[in-house]
Amino acid sequence: MEPVQKVVGRGVPLKRSDVDTDQIIPAVWLKRVERTGFGNGLFSAWREDPDFVLNRPEYQQGSILLAGPNFGCGSSREHAVWALEESGFYAVVSSKFADIFRANSLKNGLLPVEVPEETVQAITDLVERDPSTEITIDVAKRTIRVESAGIETGFPLDDFARYRLMNGLDDIGLTMQRQDEISNYESTRPTYQPAINDR
Repeated sequence: MEPVQKVVGRGVPLKRSDVDTDQIIPAVWLKRVERTGFGNGLFSAWREDPDFVLNRPEYQQGSILLAGPNFGCGSSREHAVWALEESGFYAVVSSKFADIFRANSLKNGLLPVEVPEETVQAITDLVERDPSTEITIDVAKRTIRVESAGIETGFPLDDFARYRLMNGLDDIGLTMQRQDEISNYESTRPTYQPAINDR
């Protein structure tokens, strides 16, 4: 996982509420055993509509998804996060996230930015008027800012999640920080217990 310290980019206005994980990445795409190859499945049912926001040329450079409330509800599938990331999104801004989607996002380096609905709407309105509007999300400060419009507000992010994001640590990365302790323990374990074979 790459460190996430600051996200600066353009917004993509997905003006839909209660977007569930099956809409983000339909079940037909879940047959892959790798963590890659899901980008083409992102919102694939909706992308059949030529006027869907991700098909519009003015939003092709967007890297911050502006979503309605209750984003990521439905089944627990990390594939939804992987599809968003593979499609070039670094953050999702919403007034409310489903708990499991939020947890999956933080563990995979996708930044869920939860701010009041009026803030999401204000930024969405700006982006619809001018798709080149620049949005800055600062993980260290826990703020989202649109300097051109004088918008700046904080968002909740607990200290541990902030530490993981800023240092690019997923669950495996956290474990590997203790590699020396793990190796020392494994070298002294009784032989009758299960062991890790390095070969």
